[in-house]
Amino acid sequence: MKKWTYEKAGVPHLKGDAVYNRKIAGLIRSTRVSGVMGGALGFASLFDLRKAGIKDPLLVASTDGVGTKLELARLLGKHDTIGIDLVAMCVNDLICAGAKPLFFLDYYAAGKFQPAVVSEVLKGVTDGCRQAGCALVGGETAIMPGFYGDQKKGQSAQYDIAGFSVGAVDRSKVISGSRIRQGDIVLGIQSSGFHSNGYSLVRKIFSEKELKGPLGRELLTPTFIYVRPVMKLLEKLRVKGIVNITGGAFYDNLPRVMPGGLTALIDSHAWPIPFIFRKAQKAGNIAPFDMFKTFNMGVGMVLILDADQVSRAQAVLKTFRLESWPIGKIIKGNTVEVL
Repeated sequence: MKKWTYEKAGVPHLKGDAVYNRKIAGLIRSTRVSGVMGGALGFASLFDLRKAGIKDPLLVASTDGVGTKLELARLLGKHDTIGIDLVAMCVNDLICAGAKPLFFLDYYAAGKFQPAVVSEVLKGVTDGCRQAGCALVGGETAIMPGFYGDQKKGQSAQYDIAGFSVGAVDRSKVISGSRIRQGDIVLGIQSSGFHSNGYSLVRKIFSEKELKGPLGRELLTPTFIYVRPVMKLLEKLRVKGIVNITGGAFYDNLPRVMPGGLTALIDSHAWPIPFIFRKAQKAGNIAPFDMFKTFNMGVGMVLILDADQVSRAQAVLKTFRLESWPIGKIIKGNTVEVL
């Protein structure tokens, strides 16, 4: 009878691998911020909230994944930016409450352990954490043979990733949208492309040949992390609402911060929609409504503020080399309108 071990079943003994642990610990240490306590390889992580410099802190938490953009990364064999997407999808949600990201944890699951792929993904995660100014304090690598799809020729084994982020905001500085009023301005901030939403549709409308070329590499551009510019804005002016334009795009996300009886009127001609979105619309024969309900259309983050605050906000964003445009206003109603 064959003698079985966990390793023979396809699961490496990572926790006992000193070389692997040193490498992971080094990447984690590169993201360390004030407040992190202890080492990188314990059972749980400690964080001293008093060192965050917030007088009356409220914790804010978010979790997300990257979706089928992962399949594009596998197709191109390029995994070094997908971790940035993972961090961005979480921390960009935190800042919508006015919260400063403090720490981050990641989860990587695959049917086969491939050290080079794991390493590239983790490098992206640590890069994203440094951009966001938060610490990677731990995570989990789960190898589950037979659970995920088999490896295709020329591609890595199928894997999935998820992220978990925690931030804090002073109780008096929470941004909830409750102060939004009729006549306020909707200021759109440029995106870096499709970010990490709509890829199940993108992968249907473009051929594998197209996706393997320059188009695919453009589509792998990582999600922009808005933490630093938004935190700087909050230091300098009054922002009433912040909206991360993710899944559901304009129609589903803007209502999430609106007080009852108010909605947003968006002028789709108020900013230059990047060519890649027009290309996707033409390739898939996608109706305008579906484009603005699926994709960010070149606007990755939205601020809602008084009209007299707009020029000041744009000036701050310009220092981060970010374009922004007044793309709409708040009106009475219950349904977002895109004209």
